[in-house]
Amino acid sequence: METTIKKRRKSTLFAIRGDIDRKTYISGVVLIVALVLAFWSLLSYGNFVNRTFLPTPDQVLRQFIIQLQNAVFWHHVGMSIFRVGAGFLLACIVGIPLGILAGTFRFAEALLVPPTEFIRYMPATAFIPLIMVWAGIGEWAKVIVIFIGCFFQLMLMVADNTRSVSNDLLQTSYTLGANRWQAIEKVLIPALLPDLMNTMRLIIGWAWTYLVVAELVAASSGLGFSIMKAQRFLNTDLIFVGIIAIGLLGLLTDRTFAYCHRRFFPWLEGGR
Repeated sequence: METTIKKRRKSTLFAIRGDIDRKTYISGVVLIVALVLAFWSLLSYGNFVNRTFLPTPDQVLRQFIIQLQNAVFWHHVGMSIFRVGAGFLLACIVGIPLGILAGTFRFAEALLVPPTEFIRYMPATAFIPLIMVWAGIGEWAKVIVIFIGCFFQLMLMVADNTRSVSNDLLQTSYTLGANRWQAIEKVLIPALLPDLMNTMRLIIGWAWTYLVVAELVAASSGLGFSIMKAQRFLNTDLIFVGIIAIGLLGLLTDRTFAYCHRRFFPWLEGGR
């Protein structure tokens, strides 16, 4: 009996899109984290890499605890959250309506999608000199860098989300007497909301990756600024602290979107 159960678990574990239990999933997460820490410890404690360039895990942990008690660190965190949040929110305010428009009407697609597809391949860093000329070196400049990094990708993905809504739903709404705008408001937009939230979850991850780039624009605060400042003095433990802090903040926002997706669209999660 035990052999049969083990065989079933093994076949499920390696099945394409096969379900695994929560214990196995968590075990996999713990295993990969342990392997990364073990490799890091081997390189640093074993002096394979100079500790000036690769601090030990306990050095980074001690520095992280010290920074958590430092008001300046929390100021950096607050400024970074503000910049990412403002840039992402601005991209959503502009990009989501335009994406829905481009995904709904072919004339809007012809106007919006080709130039957006061209611009999205341009790195956000290439716009920094122009941004500094147009917006100066204040907070708006940093917000605009994050906005540029998010907006073009967001608009195209929202357009794809909109086009993926089944045309049968729209035709059914017309059959039931809805006009064009009622079909958009009552059918199209509600149907794309689950995919839209997943898209926003992905884009806010990109917003965090553009943070350090944004804080190159004459910043005097923020986690990206603190990382660059630490780099000048070879304080690699502080660099690791900044990177880990950005990663944790990004993970927190990702988990928040995942929770909201389960909360607002429980039918997609099997009612769980």
